[in-house]
Amino acid sequence: MVFSIALRLVRDRCVAEELAQDVFLKLYRELPGLQSPEHVKFWLRKVTSHRALDYLRAASRRAELALDEAPEPTSAGRTNDFLLERSLRKLVSSLPDQARAVIVLRYQEDMEPHAIAAVLGIPAATVKSRLRRSLALLRGKVLRLVGEPIR
Repeated sequence: MVFSIALRLVRDRCVAEELAQDVFLKLYRELPGLQSPEHVKFWLRKVTSHRALDYLRAASRRAELALDEAPEPTSAGRTNDFLLERSLRKLVSSLPDQARAVIVLRYQEDMEPHAIAAVLGIPAATVKSRLRRSLALLRGKVLRLVGEPIR
């Protein structure tokens, strides 16, 4: 879960591995203060999201060239259409950082908007508006690719 969130947010396998390692090291240090398995899961999502977004902010200030996108690990999806899944992953990865974060947490991690708000430290209304705008962006991108409206 940690690696998957990091990878989908930063879009770089090596960086995602380092972020996951940092998160687990921090978890090891913070584990005595965490009350339950649900709290640990929430804490992991929150710390991973924040670390990935911090990395992206810092990376945008550095003059770096991105490496070719590494293929993402696939999970047991709801569909068997590999090309559709791959296309959707590419479209989601093309979203801006904040938009991609809410889409990944909502649809990959199946989190509710209020839980996403808690993880990202923003109001639930902001999460909902970012979800709406992100989905509209995705629809527009699909429409440009396919050429017909999606219902």
